[in-house]
Amino acid sequence: MNYRHAYHAGNVADVHKHAVLAQVVTALTRKETPFFALDTHAGCGGYLLTADPAQRTGEFKAGIARVLDQEATAPAALAPYLETVRRFNPDGGLTRYPGSPELIRTLMRPQDRLALAELHPEDVQTLRRTCGADRRIGIHHMDGYLAVKALLPPQERRGLVLIDPPFEQTDEFSRLLTALGRLRRRWPQGILLLWYPIKGAAPVEQFLAAITAEGGNETLAVELLLRPPVDPFRLNGSGLVVVNPPWGLEAALAETLPWLASVLAPEQGTHRVRRLIAEQSGTP
Repeated sequence: MNYRHAYHAGNVADVHKHAVLAQVVTALTRKETPFFALDTHAGCGGYLLTADPAQRTGEFKAGIARVLDQEATAPAALAPYLETVRRFNPDGGLTRYPGSPELIRTLMRPQDRLALAELHPEDVQTLRRTCGADRRIGIHHMDGYLAVKALLPPQERRGLVLIDPPFEQTDEFSRLLTALGRLRRRWPQGILLLWYPIKGAAPVEQFLAAITAEGGNETLAVELLLRPPVDPFRLNGSGLVVVNPPWGLEAALAETLPWLASVLAPEQGTHRVRRLIAEQSGTP
């Protein structure tokens, strides 16, 4: 609970994660029927990049700032994400960054619902100030892993769950696997997004192998690497496990990932989409 995302808002991992998230939400909006979204580690919702935390680390300069500098060459599939960022910066600069709650909120429609879970008491209060008046949004002061049990399944058949933990705990990969098992049982048709850092290669490979061994619906691992993962004490990239990927996501990733890798890490950047489970399940 000591983690504060304000220090890392708009960094490379955020760009990767939110670009994919925007593509998933956009896919859900293609059908008129409502969807439900759960963000289990919501943070503050949005972030001021001119504030001390972001300025102290400057991580956004190597992330969203680089992307916006090259926006003219960005593939069309990145438009929902980039348009949301620009909407947060109407003066044309870069002073604010939308976290996942604000990204989903911007892209969802009047008939859709969003649940935000956050454990940190200050961040929950910020969420209530910025999002509490939106009748589509429920804000819950609770552990994100408990939210999976308490808030699912929703009344809507369609939707997504984003689990984006801070990885402060040494057993975070194990906790993710447990949450994934619960999600598959409680909401088997939901689109699931599980974020993970890539430091050393071995823990990631063990995590992904465990997902494959468990089996289930179609599952991808979507990764963006800044450099080869040889230093286990350095954030070398990030990944998203995507369960029940919506139709069209892989085509969008084929456009966006090469471009992001070339912009964010022009010397050593790589990307890959791995199919962990090939079974088709008819994702709504």
